[in-house]
Amino acid sequence: MASRIRVVGLLGDRPVAPVEGDLVVGGHRHLALAPAGARTAAIEGDVQAVLDAVAAEPGVVCVLASGDPGFFGIVRRLAARFGAEALDVHPAPSSIALAFARLGLPWDDCLVVSAHGRPLDEAAAAAAPARKVAVLVSPDSPPEALGKELLALGCGPRQVAVCTRLGLDGERVERTDLDGLANGRFDPLSVVVLLADDGIASTKSLAWGRSEAAFAARAGMVTKAEVRAVALGKLDLRPTGVLWDIGAGSGSVAIECAALAPALDVYAIERNADDVERIRANQAAHGVEVTIVEGEAPSALASLPDPDRAFVGGGGLAVLDAVVARLLPGGTVVASYAALDRAAAAADRLGNLVQVNAARGERLPDGGWRLAAENPVFLAWGTPR
Repeated sequence: MASRIRVVGLLGDRPVAPVEGDLVVGGHRHLALAPAGARTAAIEGDVQAVLDAVAAEPGVVCVLASGDPGFFGIVRRLAARFGAEALDVHPAPSSIALAFARLGLPWDDCLVVSAHGRPLDEAAAAAAPARKVAVLVSPDSPPEALGKELLALGCGPRQVAVCTRLGLDGERVERTDLDGLANGRFDPLSVVVLLADDGIASTKSLAWGRSEAAFAARAGMVTKAEVRAVALGKLDLRPTGVLWDIGAGSGSVAIECAALAPALDVYAIERNADDVERIRANQAAHGVEVTIVEGEAPSALASLPDPDRAFVGGGGLAVLDAVVARLLPGGTVVASYAALDRAAAAADRLGNLVQVNAARGERLPDGGWRLAAENPVFLAWGTPR
């Protein structure tokens, strides 16, 4: 294996660190930066062949990559093959960071989807529900093809910015809508940004364990913020997939999950008609996409896609068993209980149990503070075998 592997990002055609190596690896347009006397290997369709060349090189290897090579880039493959400790990485700004910089927008609340090495229809399906998304397109999946896929999926109105050749000569930002995206012709060396609004969130983008006051609820029937924060952590959300919130009440868990992972398909299942209306109001207030199912579990679950994440906030052990029976392999269930005996029975099924105790500060008449204990809640969670 190479004695050292330098990974150097490029801002346009400018490397952010010296290009030094006995073997220089990169795209065809990058290899002109190789020092005199260095051998070169082009990264083409067969990345495995390049990794084999790196493994066979006794000297120093320098790998060149556009932008941040750790962001949907070659660092993943190199680290998997050679180990993270073998890499000396020098990142440039990613194309996503550059795109949002050109638009003058923050992107900490943005979903990033890559159409490199994955079917375009999957990339479009992940992007369509998101209110703010950047899609890395490719020669095989150019911007206009993405536009056609989004229209075929029934994606709602979007502001579109096609950010082309970022950091290079001929850099361009073209603003349009989905029709213009689908019917135009664009350079595939682009990032496509899709916005359902002005792209500037009115609240913190990564809010976690939001106050109960943020949700309309029936007589305080809302999962307490501290309990919800722990439950969200135990759910171990993924960027995409299907999540059920059963016995959703105010919808607070479903809404937080949808806000944290906009590409998740989130279903809030609730039998109480008044609560269903509250979920609709809360969903609109928080600006997220949640599918509301009015009905009683487990029968209300029959027509839903199988989940890989589920929160069971009501319905007892019969509902938990129905959820476990439908859970996709490797999925996770979190269930909350007020009674220890039911929580223990759930833990027998799921494998883990925690009691969440919270005491909130209250002002005393003399201006001092006291701690007022909330009722304890038991959370059972796990990945059933």
